[in-house]
Formats: sequence, structure tokens, C-alpha cells
Amino acid sequence: MYLNLVQIAESFGVAEKVVEDWMRAEGLPHTLDRGRPLFDRAQVADWAAARGLAGQAGFLTPETKAPFATGIRLEPLLRAGGIWRDVPAADITGVFEKVVAALPGVTPSVRQLLGQRLRAKGGVTLAPVGGGFALPHPSTRIALGREAGTLALLLLREPLPQVEPPDDVPVTRLFFFIAPSPRAHLDLLGRLSRALTRGPLRELVLQGAGDNEIFLAAAVSGEGPAKAEAEK
Repeated sequence: MYLNLVQIAESFGVAEKVVEDWMRAEGLPHTLDRGRPLFDRAQVADWAAARGLAGQAGFLTPETKAPFATGIRLEPLLRAGGIWRDVPAADITGVFEKVVAALPGVTPSVRQLLGQRLRAKGGVTLAPVGGGFALPHPSTRIALGREAGTLALLLLREPLPQVEPPDDVPVTRLFFFIAPSPRAHLDLLGRLSRALTRGPLRELVLQGAGDNEIFLAAAVSGEGPAKAEAEK
């Protein structure tokens, strides 16, 4: 579950300025979506527990059901988008366009429209999440249908110069995604952020593992929330 700046401030009973200071100086986990910070509830709870902080409102209480879980699996999306290695930072937009050109479950006209949106100024939100990773995605919400969607891993030749990471680790690894719906967008954003904080997917990408190993890790990383939701 993602929370916004106001909700985090209310949870701890502090001013929004204090939360912003925590982001800058204390490493409060967050990601940027269209320039606005979003906070994964589980990551914030872990961060707070490590510092002896306690939430004072209901936003940080344990969840019994993930509100944005959609059952989408990471592995098929990653196989559709592919793993792109040794990509020059200047070529990432071209790779995004190639990923869109192969987007399953949509018509050629929709692919063309998406390509135009990606090329437009501000068409992609880069969303750095720390550890050298970022989660670029279309800045505007889209609804493509359940069978559509893609996820691509770009391993860059050099860091992205225009991205300011939250932890001073240069961004060299991108998971570019297009979700089939706004609800699925939030689900994917949260699950990828958690998978890149810890776990096998993060470690294998950092190690430069082979495609099959990364696909398998994506299957393992993506199964937990999806499987739990499907069984309810």
C-alpha cells in the first residue's frame, strides 16, 4: 500500500516539513511518481521500527489485505519486455519505444499513441528507488486491458546523469513498466519497489546474472502478493 506525504505526516503526528527532512537526511524510503513522493507502507514501518518511531494514526497499522493487489505476475511481463544489456544512457528512450512496439494485447494505433506519449516532454517518470535502481513508467495513467502490460530491465553502460538518486548511488538499472490499468500501476510500483529493496531479484540483477536466472527470480518475487490475493 502506498501513502502520500500528508498521510505519512499524519501517521507520525509531525509536520510535512519533518517528513521531507527525514527523506533527505534519514533515508526515509520513498519513490517519486510524477514528481510527488509516495511511500510504501511496509518499507516505512520497517524504517520507523529501526528508529524506535511509532505511528500515531491508522495508516501504518498492519494490513489484512493488499488494497491494490491485482494478481499480475512479474515474470510474464518481464519476458514480454525483455532484458536489455549494455544500453547507453542516451539510448534509453529508443529502448522504451522498442518495448512499446512489442507491447502485447493492444492494437498498432495504441502502440503508436503510447510511443508519442513517451517521446513528449515529461512523458516518462523515472522514479529512482535507491540502490542504483529506478522504475521509469508513463507519466499519465492508462487503461489498456487485462491482457496488456509489459516490464523491461535495462542495464545501462553508464549512470543516468539527469536522475538524482535518494541514496547517492548512481542509477544504472531501470525496470521500465507499462501496467494494464491504473490499479495495476500502483500494484506493480509497490511490488517492484519491495523486490528491489531486498530479495533474489535485486541480488541477481546487481550480480549481472543471466536472463533465465532473472526471469526465475521475477517469478519468485512476484508470486507472493499475487498468490495470496488469488487464494482469498
